[in-house]
Amino acid sequence: MDIISHLTRTVSPAVLGDDHSPAKESLLEQFYAIFAARLADHDTYGRFANENIARDDQGFYDRVWTEGAHRDQISRELADKHNVDATAARGLIAMAAPLAFHEIKSLAGTTPVPQFLNDNLASYQHHIPAWASTVLPAGMLAATPAAGTRISDTTSTAPLQHTEEEKGSFMKALLPIIGLIILGALAWALLRGCQENPEPVATPVASEQQAAGDEQVAVAADVEPASLRIATGENNELYACRMNAGDETLQSKVMNALTAAFGDEANKCRADVDDNFATDMPAAAQLASILPIVKNVPNASMLIKGDTITVNAPDEAALQQLVTDLQAAAPAMTVQAEGPLDLQGEIDDSLTAADAAMNNLGENPDPRDVARALSIQVINFELDKAIIPDANKALLDRAAKIITEVPDMKLMIIGHTDSQASDDYNIELSQERADAVKEYLVAQGVDASKLATKGMGESEPIADNSTEQGRFRNRRIEFVVNDEFNVANADAGTTISNDALDPDLNPLDSNNDDLLPDGDDVTQGSVIDPAN
Repeated sequence: MDIISHLTRTVSPAVLGDDHSPAKESLLEQFYAIFAARLADHDTYGRFANENIARDDQGFYDRVWTEGAHRDQISRELADKHNVDATAARGLIAMAAPLAFHEIKSLAGTTPVPQFLNDNLASYQHHIPAWASTVLPAGMLAATPAAGTRISDTTSTAPLQHTEEEKGSFMKALLPIIGLIILGALAWALLRGCQENPEPVATPVASEQQAAGDEQVAVAADVEPASLRIATGENNELYACRMNAGDETLQSKVMNALTAAFGDEANKCRADVDDNFATDMPAAAQLASILPIVKNVPNASMLIKGDTITVNAPDEAALQQLVTDLQAAAPAMTVQAEGPLDLQGEIDDSLTAADAAMNNLGENPDPRDVARALSIQVINFELDKAIIPDANKALLDRAAKIITEVPDMKLMIIGHTDSQASDDYNIELSQERADAVKEYLVAQGVDASKLATKGMGESEPIADNSTEQGRFRNRRIEFVVNDEFNVANADAGTTISNDALDPDLNPLDSNNDDLLPDGDDVTQGSVIDPAN
């Protein structure tokens, strides 16, 4: 997780507006690192963990650093290092602090913010300048590096004055660390001696980079926040709907709210219910108020994840009103308009997230977890083409190895498009792209019988098709587990396991209400015509 890059892409544009000054962008980038290090302190974060921080609360920065001298030092040092007016620097920091706070909370999900920031310390620590040690809690700044090691782009490289006193102080500083190492070694020896089978339990496997001395920190897999993504159509109908929930209780609660708002159209909502996701949704209690507001805006989209609601609409005035109305309906939530599409940023973030998910799979992974990890990535095919981009090949290479090594792992690769061409063209293009992914994996050694493909065209959107962002999300490759994988040639099309491709949209009722037939309402191995 590159926290600084994320904040630079999301917060800096909101703070700077049309001012694209590289100096101010660099100033904010370094402030984010200092700010993250401050929030990583449990005592600091605990002072306002239960507050509802407004995104325009410019006094929030004063509550994070309660000492005026520290606030003055931060703005003065950053202004001097980046050649920005001190007053302007202070204003930028005050605007950025609450926005960065909300973004960091969103990234953390259900993980406590200090824990999340400490787990990901390596991603921002090198941005922290040496002078910041005086404004951060003790121990939050990395130890002074050896000669030739860069702390950050703006840290002075002038040689430090060397005195015997400093040397002695340095050795004193090392003593607690040495003591901890010794204690850790003793504890480990005791643990191994107490075990009948002295294999380390739940010890993370070191990556090649870590074995080589890389500073990356292994982060344990956390439960993902439950989420709900919906989009409305031109006539305010439910156009698209996806849900991730940790149990059927939460699924039922969300489905009931969707049914109350959209009637039978709620049956379009496809749910992934798994213990990888949280069993609570902070906005669940307000869904009865939230959903009708979104329903009344044509071609709108909404994502609820964690304590954040992100919305979009093709009409700017309608979008701003939507944000205002939702914030009033759910005051404890952070409501924000989706920003402009950052194509490269979205691709990079997706690959980083997919790579992290792959790292957390462990040995003999659940095929569903493999499918989810692979589906995170954005495979950004060129217009009208089905050639795998180079950026995705490393991840697919890893997937090929896993699929080959895990017995009985059989996956369906599904291609989707937006709605900007004819139905027939989109079906054909999505099929070609799904086939291209399969062909690449087979070329890397995967048994072709473990993979099947399906082109769905524009028939299963997950977002609106009226905005650039929505169309981008609809152009995707999905992986699903094909549990009964039963592929055979047939005159009318391809025989597939229907449960894998289209699970029961609302398993809590007894209706045969699926988009495609499945095991509830047809016999196993029914033939689906790809042209339908």
